Amino acid sequence: MPPRSLATLAVAGLCAAAVAGCGNDVPPSAVAKVGDSTISKEEFDRWYENAAAGASQGGQVVAPDPPDFEKCVAGLQKQPQPEGAPKPDEDALLKQCKEQYESLRDQVMQFLIQAQWVQQEAEARGVSVSDEEVKKSFEDQKSKAFPKEADYQKFLEENGMSEEDILFQVKLDQLQTKLTKKITEGKATPTDEEIAAEYEKNKKTYAVPETRDLRLVLTKTEAKAEQAKKALQDGDSFKKVAKRFSIDDATKQQGGKLLDVSRGQQDRDLEEAAFAAEKEELKGPVKAQFGYYVFRVDDIEPASQPTLDEVKDRIAQQLRSTNEQKVLDDFIKDFREKYKEQTQCAEDYRIAECDNAPEKEDTNTGPASGGAPGTPQAPQGAPPPQGAPPPQGAPPPQGAPPPPPQAPASP
Repeated sequence: MPPRSLATLAVAGLCAAAVAGCGNDVPPSAVAKVGDSTISKEEFDRWYENAAAGASQGGQVVAPDPPDFEKCVAGLQKQPQPEGAPKPDEDALLKQCKEQYESLRDQVMQFLIQAQWVQQEAEARGVSVSDEEVKKSFEDQKSKAFPKEADYQKFLEENGMSEEDILFQVKLDQLQTKLTKKITEGKATPTDEEIAAEYEKNKKTYAVPETRDLRLVLTKTEAKAEQAKKALQDGDSFKKVAKRFSIDDATKQQGGKLLDVSRGQQDRDLEEAAFAAEKEELKGPVKAQFGYYVFRVDDIEPASQPTLDEVKDRIAQQLRSTNEQKVLDDFIKDFREKYKEQTQCAEDYRIAECDNAPEKEDTNTGPASGGAPGTPQAPQGAPPPQGAPPPQGAPPPQGAPPPPPQAPASP
């Protein structure tokens, strides 16, 4: 899984809609309950402050403060306004603060709920990550991202995070990887029959087209092309003539060589002339888009059809990836339905992941980017996750927890 910026650990926006409902057994001190586990109001508040700090991008943090949003409105009123612009309407600012709060609240709730889903699924499947594994992964990435400890501490301060918060997300990332392996193990390897069927069905796609190696000189004018051709006919080498006459820096530096040319790669006029020419035949000038060519075909590799054995490994890899995707797509639906049924949210914290959320609000049902059941990501600005880990080697889905830290993105 390719690393992503440590800045993504701070805040990654997710946009589920807040909804209303009634009747659940969430304790008064909690915002949600997943099975027998609760998400405390204290835990929510901590991650909410992190999200607000990250959303500020290192600026002054004024976290929207429900229900009156007095501090938030005051903070917006203090922001500099363009010269001549009317004074901000207080009702509009209040609405803005309310929308910001609901967005951050939903991001944090989605992250915390899906973190519970992943941890509970991992436990049910006997998947675990040791503290030593987490720490090592974190330290390896941290040393690459932040050669100076001061830079790392500055990142934590600007994003309102603690090292404990980052280690928690690193752990989720590693659980994601191990869960993916567990889910797909023994289920994605194609049979010999499947490989043979794929080869016969798409035989043409594995064909190798004819290629030609050229030596060429490109000039701006036909007169220059004629001079270059005459020099070649008089015995000068392509290397010498290309250096003297060619305006194409790429081939000029290679002594005029242009290797492994297949149809559809070059200027159409040059291509037509090159594939009509005989081997070792000096041709040109040929007028084309960028000037006039003089060329010679040095070698011709005829088109060929590889045997099944020659492309078997390639087909197997393609099918393995497809099969793995299907396994994960099938898993995600059951995974999400299973844990949503076990998730109850407090009245003011209901989102699409909650069983007591209106069905019409639950639009987050398809597979994540990469089609995998994704783990949660700290709130930040990306589309919502879909609930399960991605295939190994694939980029993490939107909503997957960030991998161990890397250097923060440039501002």
